[in-house]
Amino acid sequence: MSANGDQEMTDAVVVAGAGIEDVEQEEFTEPQRIRVLPGSTDTAASFEFTKEDHTLGNALRYIIMKNPDVEFCGYSIPHPSEAKMNLRIQTWDDVNVYDVLEKGLNDLMDLCDVVVDKFTLARDQFNAMKA
Repeated sequence: MSANGDQEMTDAVVVAGAGIEDVEQEEFTEPQRIRVLPGSTDTAASFEFTKEDHTLGNALRYIIMKNPDVEFCGYSIPHPSEAKMNLRIQTWDDVNVYDVLEKGLNDLMDLCDVVVDKFTLARDQFNAMKA
């Protein structure tokens, strides 16, 4: 058996010998899902969102464009077989593009909360009328 084979066997034994307590204590972190694409400045930046599509892209673009400090916001799906969405934001004057993105994401979350609340209320009223 080669030296690599011996090392692989040792690694397998170490992993197989790990107790459930060891696995529970490890922290599992999700990989970064948003990254800033090269060539970005404080007033114009492109972001890549992984595992996202038109659902987030169109809603986020709409919310961000309602901000009067935003000159341009658009999104694209580079290729349909890749789960990636690119978002471009350009702001007026010296407005920070990262603050605009954060505000847009927070505003979209708030809007979703309102929709869920109104849906739940309407569903409960409908079910009460049926009973």
